[in-house]
Amino acid sequence: MLVTVLLLYWRMNKRISPLPFVSPETFKPQSFDNAVEAVDALTALYERNTAFLTEAFKALAKGAPIIGRYRACYPQVSLETSSFGHVDSRLSYGHVTAPGIYTTTVTRPKLFRHYLKQQIDLLLRNHNVPILVSESATPIPLHFAFGEGAYVEAEASSSLSDVPLRDLFDTPDLNNTDDQITNGEYEQPAGEPAPLAPFTAQRIDYSLARLSHYTATSPNHFQNFVLFTNYQVYIDEFCTFARELMARGGEGYTEFVEPGNIVTPAGSDRPETDLTLGRLPQMPAYHLKKKGHAGITMVNIGVGPSNAKTITDHIAVLRPHAWLMLGHCAGLRNSQRLGDYVLAHAYVREDHVLDDDLPVWVPIPALAEVQVALEAAVAEVTGYEGFELKRIMRTGTVATIDNRNWELRDQRGPVKRLSQSRAIALDMESATIAANGFRFRVPYGTLLCVSDKPLHGELKLPGMATAFYKTQVSQHLQIGIRAVQKLAAMPNEALHSRKLRSFYETAFQ
Repeated sequence: MLVTVLLLYWRMNKRISPLPFVSPETFKPQSFDNAVEAVDALTALYERNTAFLTEAFKALAKGAPIIGRYRACYPQVSLETSSFGHVDSRLSYGHVTAPGIYTTTVTRPKLFRHYLKQQIDLLLRNHNVPILVSESATPIPLHFAFGEGAYVEAEASSSLSDVPLRDLFDTPDLNNTDDQITNGEYEQPAGEPAPLAPFTAQRIDYSLARLSHYTATSPNHFQNFVLFTNYQVYIDEFCTFARELMARGGEGYTEFVEPGNIVTPAGSDRPETDLTLGRLPQMPAYHLKKKGHAGITMVNIGVGPSNAKTITDHIAVLRPHAWLMLGHCAGLRNSQRLGDYVLAHAYVREDHVLDDDLPVWVPIPALAEVQVALEAAVAEVTGYEGFELKRIMRTGTVATIDNRNWELRDQRGPVKRLSQSRAIALDMESATIAANGFRFRVPYGTLLCVSDKPLHGELKLPGMATAFYKTQVSQHLQIGIRAVQKLAAMPNEALHSRKLRSFYETAFQ
């Protein structure tokens, strides 16, 4: 049938002419002075438009005639202000600095409901002007319209094989999927609105799809406080802690989610289903959930700066409140012992994965709130305080390198650079995670554990590793959990640092 239709077009026009657009009924812009009502309108518009695309695809797959090119657009939220009036800017977001029109496209409003309500409410209070909800000119790609958990039968796609999918629907466009806004590279076209949020809807949709792929858990489960690690033993310890916590009733946490979206609710000692994941994904994620996404997500990112950049690129669109790196490192000072902690207050990057997005000459500052939380957590868990804390923890520069076997090359160059930078530890992920936190305005911190001292010939002997992991990993994880709990207890205005903002910032967090 599809071939017949195309032949008819060709006979009438001697060539295949562009198909006319078929779209939902035009959405009339609506003005709101209430954040909840604005988010409800965004949700209704998004649900209507995505349903239009998915239903059209299903109909065509069943043999319905082609009547045009199917298009529906993302909803958008806009703000217009004519005042230079100074607002209370102690909070690092929630306001614009100059008159003008600001707008952003919106996706998955149900997932981002709490976030959108908070951001819109801040704008309403700070600027005392209404918020406009309307339909943007940015098409929703069919792939993203299906949303999470959708499954398209092979027969459905094969039935459309006579016509390229891109002739009938919009597909993901990499030209509109970038980080120009967060990188400070966005150039506002004359007469166009300024960006209201750090990410566009298509950029968010792209990352949400990647998150599900890499972590084998739904973006819905991700919490606002994230722990990264490069060792599975930390994950094993986190799982043990979370399961025991659930068995005791949760103590404020509502459920524990493992890869495959396997849920153990509070008050239970086992998951709700007997389903098990056949194999772990590339970067498995585990979620200790709390109301309002205030719980803890832990991700095993594996080894290397490429993985570190990949996962933080995607988690950033969820706008978490903080992320911390917990892992092992090479101690570079003779005074350090295996099992000692390193609290990073500066970073040296030789990771080469962020050079185009954030030049290495840009300093990555330590964030006082995060540093204090980490140091206090170490003191509480270990029992050391004040000057005595220096027995087991050293604060200094952490270097990150992309060559795991740097020791096998001429060491004079790397060792000289490490000495000049006053580095006290070396790993392959921490500086990348901190740099992406800086780039995406996500508070960051690093606490590492010395697992070897290559410059001093101190490597773990056979058997030492097992004992080391049993004792140190458990303590290290408890420190990380205690630190994020301290951060979660802070008000947003105290946690989110203004030092992460550039000259031209978006109003949304």
